[in-house]
Amino acid sequence: MGYIRLEKDSDGIIELIMDQPNQKVNTLGDEFIEAMQAAVNDIAAQKDDIKGVYVRSGKETFFGGGDLNKLLEMPTEMDQAEATRVFEGIMSAKAPLRQLETLGVPVAVGMNGAALGGGYEIALACHYRVAVKDAQMGLPEAQLGLMPGADGVVRMTRVHGLQNAITYISQGKQFKGEKALEKGYCDALADSEEDMHKKAKEWILANPEAAQPWDKPGFKIPGGSPADKDMDQGLQGLLFFGPVNVMINTWGNFPAAKAIFACISDVARVDFETAQKIEARYFLSLMRSNVAKNMISTFFFQLNALEAGASRPSFETIPKTDCKKLGILGAGQMGAGIAFAAAKVGIEVVLKDISQENADKGKAYAKGVCEKLASKGRMDEASSEALLGLIKPTADAADLAGCDIVVEAVFEDRKIKAAVTSETEAVTGAESVFATNTSSLPITGLAEASSRPENFIGMHFFSPAEKMPLVEIIKGEKTTDEALAKAFDLAIKLGKKPIVVNDGEGFFTTRVIAKTVEQSAAMVLEGVNPVVIENAAKQNGSPVGPLTAIDEISQATAYKNGQQLKADKEARGETVTPNPATILVNKMVEDFDRKGKVFGAGYYEYPEGGKKHIWPGLKEHFAPNGYKDIPFADVQDRLTFAQALEGVRAMEEGVVINPADGNIGSIMGIGYPAQTGGVFQHINSYGVKAFAERAEYLYQQYGDDFKVPALLKQKAAAGEKF
Repeated sequence: MGYIRLEKDSDGIIELIMDQPNQKVNTLGDEFIEAMQAAVNDIAAQKDDIKGVYVRSGKETFFGGGDLNKLLEMPTEMDQAEATRVFEGIMSAKAPLRQLETLGVPVAVGMNGAALGGGYEIALACHYRVAVKDAQMGLPEAQLGLMPGADGVVRMTRVHGLQNAITYISQGKQFKGEKALEKGYCDALADSEEDMHKKAKEWILANPEAAQPWDKPGFKIPGGSPADKDMDQGLQGLLFFGPVNVMINTWGNFPAAKAIFACISDVARVDFETAQKIEARYFLSLMRSNVAKNMISTFFFQLNALEAGASRPSFETIPKTDCKKLGILGAGQMGAGIAFAAAKVGIEVVLKDISQENADKGKAYAKGVCEKLASKGRMDEASSEALLGLIKPTADAADLAGCDIVVEAVFEDRKIKAAVTSETEAVTGAESVFATNTSSLPITGLAEASSRPENFIGMHFFSPAEKMPLVEIIKGEKTTDEALAKAFDLAIKLGKKPIVVNDGEGFFTTRVIAKTVEQSAAMVLEGVNPVVIENAAKQNGSPVGPLTAIDEISQATAYKNGQQLKADKEARGETVTPNPATILVNKMVEDFDRKGKVFGAGYYEYPEGGKKHIWPGLKEHFAPNGYKDIPFADVQDRLTFAQALEGVRAMEEGVVINPADGNIGSIMGIGYPAQTGGVFQHINSYGVKAFAERAEYLYQQYGDDFKVPALLKQKAAAGEKF
């Protein structure tokens, strides 16, 4: 059986059925292009004897997008002949879809499931689009460092106009149901596949003269085009300031953002056939970029593998578990955020605090989140009531009885954590898992307070827990695979991205981000201009600068955590040598009483009604004779290389096993520049040998944080990647 089969019904409608052999989903690759061209040629030969074409899938879902494995294999450097060959291949992929929409017969498509990327580009080439109500539609390529390449940009611009096309494509917008209908992603919704087939075919029979709007005389792009002599002023502003805004927002780190904006502007100026060639050239440039390869590797292949359970005990050994009742200790912002996330997916939640008043405040926080979503049209009253009805605030530990898992989200204080552990285990069943939410305290040590250390595990949520996607799951020395499986399955049910690491001080994410904090502090102490440090981080692609991040967390919190870690080490008889971050935070808190943004004073000044700015005292106290000048590239690399090298050390020590856990954790948990693909993919993309050589230079200049780990040296010598 081939990829595409054609079946003619009694009304004279040809069903073009896509059903790729030996695959769960249809994909857009060479096999599809060849089959589609043959099918369209066959239809063209009999177009005078048919009423129209109905495009649909023979799979349980519609279409899975392009073949990303081929994109990863694409060389970043190619000569003119190779570039021409690839360009012609892109154009050949477009040809059958263009031929289909210009056959002169009505063409409808039925989307019985996800139609994303290349799949939605197929739908755009049809005159009428019908979808079942839960079918997700859109062009998410930008999220992988790419742009649509099968005329998705050309058609979206002509369907939605420049401004909407830029928004939808650059943000990878996806819609389903009524929202998809409202946004024009489809023309009709169906209750079932049978209803979808019926509506599509009825439309074909009722519209024998159907054609794409852009193939009709007098067509104009909605909202206007740059080619219009009387171009709207709003459109002028978009085209004039848009590229500047793109560069400001991305610092040039994401070529796709720039290419998408430029391509939409260009294809709106010309005829369809010329626009096809323009899009192909932009697409080719992105196919060759390291950024796309990094993002595809991490955000598609590695993320999908993690979500499927790559770091979870085998499903054959331990079948999927289902947490139906969740206990949460601590009704502060973190606990309340976790409660919201759990109730949102239908889990019964017991939200416990030391008083009923505190517990009620936690539920009130969840209510506030519901109200914010409602104000944005993302939650109705019935859904809000159902969600809040699942959260039981309480001060009575007995209410935790029957909980499958209890997540502890109290203060980072060993004594408090130990007390709530004992109190909880006294009322929960022997199979109940106790998960501590801590950012740095070793799990094995906390488990000493547990009577069931085999069921004790770390689940490090990130704030705000109702929004942040990552959960870092930490195995203690005695944690069983059963407990790990339950924690992993809970994270997936909550809609989170779980990474799994072994125990150790700071685990993976806190340990790795600490190196950037230490390097930023070291540079402040050396007398480097803090504005340069902050800008270097932003130009690297970090969401915020490291000094801003500490101000947001608060120096007071960092100080308290540092004191706890110091006490822990001294209790173990270890020598405590303060690092630059500890030295600087101690000075900020003890000497200058600057405890962070929430206190109104940190590395930044926060004038009431004014714009924040760097505290002049940093220069006065640490660079009284003027700022120290070091190469800007060194400032940038000190912030990223320190993290990546610490990631390698964590792998050497067995804290992280799977590079995918490190890549996803570093980006989603601690804001490592996304265009690099994460700490390990950054090394791969940079070149393992070249990365080791650059690290050696930084080591000679700036100290031990950049000492090249043995594992990195081994891989560099062997020509291996992580």
